[in-house]
Amino acid sequence: MYDNLLIIQARMGSTRLPGKSAMKLAGKTLIAHIIERVKRVKFIDKIVVATTHLEEDNIIKKICDDENIECFRGSENNLLERYYYCALKFKSKNILRLPADNPFPEPEEYDRLITFFNNGKYDFCSNICNFLDNGYPDGIGVEIFSFESLEHIYFNQNHLTNKEHIGLNFYDYAKDTKNPYYKFSIGTIQCPKDFSRPDIILDINNLEEFKIAEDIYKYYYYTNSNFNIKDIIYWWNEYKK
Repeated sequence: MYDNLLIIQARMGSTRLPGKSAMKLAGKTLIAHIIERVKRVKFIDKIVVATTHLEEDNIIKKICDDENIECFRGSENNLLERYYYCALKFKSKNILRLPADNPFPEPEEYDRLITFFNNGKYDFCSNICNFLDNGYPDGIGVEIFSFESLEHIYFNQNHLTNKEHIGLNFYDYAKDTKNPYYKFSIGTIQCPKDFSRPDIILDINNLEEFKIAEDIYKYYYYTNSNFNIKDIIYWWNEYKK
């Protein structure tokens, strides 16, 4: 059994920007960049990409094969089911959830969050932007929850929206409220002051946001593939149009 399993959720059928997982930044696909960055997280034992059974997502399986990462295939719209059966297959105590539209995972902050989660014996923690006023930029964070919590939700959740959006079972980011139905303990870490910039939006939901990520990767990746959020903030302040 693993302690910490990272599941990257990805599919080609995105509503707002179809095919973004396979779009290229500095010569590599978005999902390949994400995989490269999360491989540097010390406390993750296993990385898996979870996609759908649809033929259009065969390309995601191909990218995973090229990156030597296992690919789990499950339900298209029932993300809760996809995560549950993926976690069940790989047998991990804790699950980290990373949507493939977050192009700049920050490895050191992942390790900080994992340590915080384990030391505090929480059910759910997140360093995604706007979670409990943590101060993080958008597009670098992750969620972590126990398999026990995931299994409880899977067998007790009947709302379609909550099956499609797993995080809603713990916390409603839009309303800034904890889910009152479950009695989960939740927590976060505070973003370090030197890169606390919740005004910075780095996730990719449309072509304009993809262009920002593309420009950042072109600026840094060829000479420094390990660039971090401080480097990104420098670029943001100096070059963002």
